[in-house]
Amino acid sequence: MFDKFKDECGVMAIYGHHEAAKHVYLGLYALQHRGQESAGIAALNANEITTHKAMGQVSDIFTEPVLKTLPGEAAIGNTRYSTAGDTVLLNAQPFNVTCNKGPIAVAHNGNITNAQFLRNELERDGSIFQATSDTEVILHLVARSRERTMAGALRDALLQLDGAFSLVFLAENRLIVARDPHGFRPLAMGQMELSGGKIAYVFASETCAFDLIGAVYISDVEPGEMVTVGPEGMTRSRYAPLAEKAHCVFEHVYFARPDSLVFGKSIAASRERMGQLLAQHCYVDADLVVPVPDSGVAAALGFASASGIPFRQALIRNHYVGRTFIEPSQTIRDFGVKLKLNPVRHLLEGRRVILVDDSLVRGTTSRKIVRMVRNAGAKEVHLRISCPPTISPCFYGVDTPTKGELLAANSSLEEIRKFTEADSLAYLPLSALSEAVGDDKRDFCYACYTGNYPTHFINLEELVNAPRKGK
Repeated sequence: MFDKFKDECGVMAIYGHHEAAKHVYLGLYALQHRGQESAGIAALNANEITTHKAMGQVSDIFTEPVLKTLPGEAAIGNTRYSTAGDTVLLNAQPFNVTCNKGPIAVAHNGNITNAQFLRNELERDGSIFQATSDTEVILHLVARSRERTMAGALRDALLQLDGAFSLVFLAENRLIVARDPHGFRPLAMGQMELSGGKIAYVFASETCAFDLIGAVYISDVEPGEMVTVGPEGMTRSRYAPLAEKAHCVFEHVYFARPDSLVFGKSIAASRERMGQLLAQHCYVDADLVVPVPDSGVAAALGFASASGIPFRQALIRNHYVGRTFIEPSQTIRDFGVKLKLNPVRHLLEGRRVILVDDSLVRGTTSRKIVRMVRNAGAKEVHLRISCPPTISPCFYGVDTPTKGELLAANSSLEEIRKFTEADSLAYLPLSALSEAVGDDKRDFCYACYTGNYPTHFINLEELVNAPRKGK
């Protein structure tokens, strides 16, 4: 089964630093929240590319001995969370091959919505694929291009792609990065000042990766822009005509770290404003505002400040839960949620609680948390969601279930409230979400809340009904 539904990933790249791979490793460590299944780094040294990738988390994969095998002043990296398709090493990024244009490596974040169509065409012409990720399609298109330069071949390939991609590419003693014409997924650009007046250029999905290595944020790579960094310096050029911007608003709702700038805007400020507007639009009298950690914290702080109701961290998250654990032989109800969260009973007993979360997709986790808070002694539990109801799947790199599995797509507000077992339920209105992220120019994509997609799909019905794994 071809992986039409690309994983949400973190990408990192650096050019011009003698410890490029080590700094990419540190950047990926900061981006670990964007993907925990596999990670990889490709380093360029004297026009030779060395790649190391494995299943698992960044700190476990890249030990000091491993990083010593990745020499060079340019490197790219990826940390991956698969949402469909095979969770195997073959799909780990970066991908690297040697073709008629020399050694090349690529990593990307997003989802190429016409990848299956392109793959079918390439296979009919004799191309052989090894993985089930849409990223591999890019390599084939580059290798088959008749353009003589690598930048020209990549431009030729990108113009054939539809959908979302923020891409980092190594070849010909240079680093090339690009974003899709709509700018769905983020890609920030920064620089590091080195001794002797040298400058290293860095690129990452979020600016929190810059903070760890001492890089300074310059700007975003613009939608439809290609940036090339090589021995001659940095050049910026547009490879595609201007298109209507469609920045993924879910980056601000959920994905990104609060200490990052994404699309040039503060995530922490956006989420706190979401909470303030949630309090204005969906107020309910209560004793405590309690966040669902960690992504609900900033919105809960905003709700508390706007409502005057005290903020309390009455749910404690276990940050050391691994991917696997030994369950008790006797079934414990809601064991998975209890493993990750535990209530502070003395804060909740006899209280009317406003529970603030960033999103509600299938609703099963929300119901378990409501039960947990009520079982800890809460007198009332009022659920407040700091985004609108999710009614449509995303096809641009976000892990959402099919439309049939989305609770808000098939249930009324009252039906959802009953399902979650909350005393009341309210969502942030779409207009308030737009205000919270400062979308004065209508630069954001809200397709998961509206069903209005910015791009054309090939075989949309097949995409909508394809089986998914979900958050």
